[in-house]
Amino acid sequence: MPKRVLQGVVVSDKNDKTIVVQVERRYTHPLLKKTVRRTKKYHAHDEKNSFKVGDQVEIQETRPISKNKRWIAIAT
Repeated sequence: MPKRVLQGVVVSDKNDKTIVVQVERRYTHPLLKKTVRRTKKYHAHDEKNSFKVGDQVEIQETRPISKNKRWIAIAT
């Protein structure tokens, strides 16, 4: 089964080897037929501390690395 890949923006890089990525998804509301934006934050592993706040990144699903980290950052 292929690993999921999501795109988002780095919102925090304060932790060592960890970034927080905000991913936005858009969908049409079933009743109102308007486009709704929903965001979710993911903790991702960044081995070299190379990504900074505001960078566009792709994150890929991986094995659990810590309590909150199940994604790794890959270059876009």
